[in-house]
Amino acid sequence: MELITYPAEMGEKSTARVGISAEVIGEIDSGETRPEDTRQAARDMKEKGVELILFAGGDGTARDIYSAVETSLPALGIPAGVKIHSAVFATNPKNAGVLVRKFVRGEVSGTDEKEVMDIDEDAFREGEVRARLFGYLSVPGDQQLTQNQKSGSGKSDESTRYAIAGFFLQERMKEDTLYIIGPGTTTSSIMEKLELNFSLLGVDAIFNEELVGSDLAEEDLLNLLTEYENYPAEIVVTVIGGQGFIFGRGNQQISDRVIRRVGEDSITIIATSHKLYSLPENKMLIDTGDQKLNEQLSGYYRVITDYKTESMIKAGT
Repeated sequence: MELITYPAEMGEKSTARVGISAEVIGEIDSGETRPEDTRQAARDMKEKGVELILFAGGDGTARDIYSAVETSLPALGIPAGVKIHSAVFATNPKNAGVLVRKFVRGEVSGTDEKEVMDIDEDAFREGEVRARLFGYLSVPGDQQLTQNQKSGSGKSDESTRYAIAGFFLQERMKEDTLYIIGPGTTTSSIMEKLELNFSLLGVDAIFNEELVGSDLAEEDLLNLLTEYENYPAEIVVTVIGGQGFIFGRGNQQISDRVIRRVGEDSITIIATSHKLYSLPENKMLIDTGDQKLNEQLSGYYRVITDYKTESMIKAGT
């Protein structure tokens, strides 16, 4: 196997750091790389005759790869971005490596054309998170190791989301507790019920029904947990429809460090039945970036699916 990569931060430094021999091609300007650098790298690799393009990032990177090569050669994404709606990514970085190994050994029969998706900016400005189809990439065919595209919530889910929020506020929310609220339309229903401002794609925090942090990064959350260290904390997240992730997609701010600080027993999951029905293999997925924590978090969870209604759902890697 021969590995081709691009200069500096676009692969050269990473391969050198782990001792992998690679041929470096192309040129990039010094400083922060741009989308055009990604597109040019893909074009150069296609011209070089590579048999597989492996890229790390999120939906924006997938769009760049698509615009450069479309379905002319196989490509596979290593999930490393905040927005990962596309179906062209492995389920986690480790499985990307497993799939590449199978591909190189000829153990994968053919490729599948999978969707390159990204946020519909017009819909987002109207307060709705909806993914838009931009095109397709040819991905090594293995349904177990690649993720499904994200599916949005249907209009019929709206009343259920508010019923879930009402049940959580009446029966589950406790006083003097710091709540870290993950992104998504289901979790945002809690904020709407409390008449609080919220960041639809970000992570917010509330204490005694008051907003104490909005659109928080990982360090913001860690600082907030220190500020409220004398009080219990809880994480509230939802399931990404179609993919099944509860951690590691769209909510990377709630990192392994944050989860460990809060505690593995202080996680609440809310999701409509519609989302649960779309789960791959009827299982929620976890990809915190810490394999040990992934294993610790694996198991069965009570998921609030409606007013006074819960389902037992398995989670794992």
